[in-house]
Amino acid sequence: MKLFLLNSIRTNNFNDEEIMVKIKTMWEDAYRKLEHHQNSIFGVYYDYENNYKGDYSLSVGIEESYGESFIEIPNNEKYEIFKVDTSDEMGVINTWSKIWEKEEAGLLDRAYTYDFEKYSPNGEIEIYIAIK
Repeated sequence: MKLFLLNSIRTNNFNDEEIMVKIKTMWEDAYRKLEHHQNSIFGVYYDYENNYKGDYSLSVGIEESYGESFIEIPNNEKYEIFKVDTSDEMGVINTWSKIWEKEEAGLLDRAYTYDFEKYSPNGEIEIYIAIK
């Protein structure tokens, strides 16, 4: 899958005091550019320093051509898919917490290549976690 990138940041879930501001600003800027976009939007996590406790890059992307900056996610990746409870405004954050808990319990063997959140036009959100 080839995703064209709108915005990107580098951050850390535990050591970046500005993480929520960075993520919010990145998404707001992307949505301004995508005012009339009708297809899925992706939040892509990649370039991991080591695991979810280290630094990583996060980008907003779409499948339609947009500029020259893009990420190519290999077709041979295996994913475990987590559905987000969209009735909960903390649904995405809560789902990530469940993913980390599952990993800490040894029930999720992450590859740390490309993970992504898929925001579908119908309002559904899924988080795809690359696994070994």
